[in-house]
Formats: sequence, structure tokens, C-alpha cells
Amino acid sequence: MKDLGKRKVFVGLVLAIMFALFTYLVQIVDVKPLGVNGTGIGFSTLNCMLHKVFGVNMMLYTITDWAGLVPIFVAFSFGVLGLFQLIKRKSILKVDADILVLGVYYIVVATLYILFEMIPINYRPILINGFMETSYPSSTTLLVLGVMPTLAEQIGRRCKVALIKQMVSILTVAFSAFMVVARTISGVHWVTDILGSVIISVGLFYIYKGFVLIFTEKKLIGG
Repeated sequence: MKDLGKRKVFVGLVLAIMFALFTYLVQIVDVKPLGVNGTGIGFSTLNCMLHKVFGVNMMLYTITDWAGLVPIFVAFSFGVLGLFQLIKRKSILKVDADILVLGVYYIVVATLYILFEMIPINYRPILINGFMETSYPSSTTLLVLGVMPTLAEQIGRRCKVALIKQMVSILTVAFSAFMVVARTISGVHWVTDILGSVIISVGLFYIYKGFVLIFTEKKLIGG
């Protein structure tokens, strides 16, 4: 299991490097002033072609925006669990190790979310309420794919009822798939925004899962 954990961490790091490379390419490959107010768009031929195909669906945008609160609620719930354990056990060292790892992981995801909200790699294809907004990577996709898999992983670890674990896994996959597809075809993102989020989200989750497996092998986390 320890070797599997190390392999997952390695794969996650490779994906993180791929994300960094992809982010760089988005800024230099086929950049044309075809965005809102003439802003430059990387991979412009691909992005503009798919944006014309999908069009703009503000209803999907609104639905996915509100649904983006779900991963925030999930992260908050595990935060409350960690706080409850801290208060009850009176030491952060007695909080479940996987919850501590999860907390660090959520901080990393939140930091990336805030960081890219401040760095305009790309702007959205359309104005939102009359304003230009940064769009790379898709923050909603980052939250969904960064947080929702941890729900299935934690339930799978903590719940003993097989049916509940299966239902949570199915619902998590279905919800995540819907959000990624709906966000893509809503027309408020370039397709490279979504791809970037998918790459970094999967990479971060692999790193998180890898450390959980490593700590489980070291008996720091119950299997």
C-alpha cells in the first residue's frame, strides 16, 4: 500500500507539472485578441470554434454557480468534524490524521482558487453582469473536482454500510460529471479553462490520496 501511495503522489506531481506547462502554453500558443474587449486568448482557434458550437446558456451557468456551493458545504462539514475532534480530544495531534491531511489539502485547493482569481491568465468569453472576469482555470470545476472525490473517499473509509458507500460514490461521480459538462457547454468558459482545472484537480487529489495511503501503511490512519 505504501508503494501505491508513493505512486499516486508521483502521478499527482506529474499532473501538477503538466498543469504548469499547460498554463504556460495557454499564454503563448495561438494567442489572438478575440476575447472580450480584444483580450488575448491562447489556443484561440480551438477555443473560439468550440465556443461557437456550444453558444451561451446562462441557465446552466446559474445552475452550476449555485451547485458550486455543494463542494464548499462538503469541505465545511469535514472542517466541523475536525474541529469537533479537536475540542473533544483537546489536542490537534489526536485529530484523525486523514482529517488533518484533508485540511491541508483543502487549504491548497482554496489557495489555488484565490490565486487564480487574482491572476488574469484568460478572461471569460462573455461579460458577467457587465464585468470582465478571470476564467483560467475554471474555479467552479476546481472546487468540484478538488473536493467531491474526497467525500467519496472519506465515506468509503468511515462508513461500514456498503450500499451507502456505493450510493455516495455514484452520486459523487454523477454530480462531478454534470458540473464539468454543464460548465463547459454553458459558454462562460473557454474549453482550456476546463481542461486546466481537470488536470490540476486530479493531480492534487492523487497527491492527497497518496499521502493518506502512506500514512495508513505507517499506522497513522486506520485502514
